[in-house]
Amino acid sequence: MAFTLPPLDYAYDALEPFFDKQTMEIHHSKHHQTYVNNANIAMEALSSEWQNLSAEEVIRRVAEIPADKQMPVRNQVGGHVNHSFFWKTLKKGTTLSGSLKEAIERDFGSVDAFKATFEKAAAGQFGSGWAWLVKDNGKLKVASTLNQDTPLMGESIAGFTGTPIIVIDVWEHAYYLKFQNRRADYIKEFWNVVDWDMAQQRFDAAN
Repeated sequence: MAFTLPPLDYAYDALEPFFDKQTMEIHHSKHHQTYVNNANIAMEALSSEWQNLSAEEVIRRVAEIPADKQMPVRNQVGGHVNHSFFWKTLKKGTTLSGSLKEAIERDFGSVDAFKATFEKAAAGQFGSGWAWLVKDNGKLKVASTLNQDTPLMGESIAGFTGTPIIVIDVWEHAYYLKFQNRRADYIKEFWNVVDWDMAQQRFDAAN
């Protein structure tokens, strides 16, 4: 069962002026589509037991894949999964509130302290990667991953575990057209487009 590019729930210009239309269109229709194409190629090398799994199921079990076939799946299917999650993280006009806000204040001391921790993880990720807010055994934590790794891959690969709540893409293709080398500025704008309603739903559903 081939993976396909998921449609966005909003227009490419819906996140203006914070995330620009051109970057969103190229990021989704070109970069993500390439991950989908290459993920399908990588999956062709695996045995039949893998063929009907969802992309997330494949990533959760990526450590079981033979070593000589694991890295293409880790990179390409991981890229598909991460981008699909990233698009769902974005929306203008929502507000952090409720039990998620309370948990952030409990685990980080304040919302501002959480944002500073998250921004440091995102800005400090050397090269390409992602910064995550995850819920793990009832607690929130922030961490980053290299390349297309995800906490769904488990501690042995990602270095930590947890259910993703929000994520920011810090590959240069996510921001370079508008922000060039100013990753920190891009990260600051991220707070204007986080879908806190969706984050709350993930928080409620996670352990």
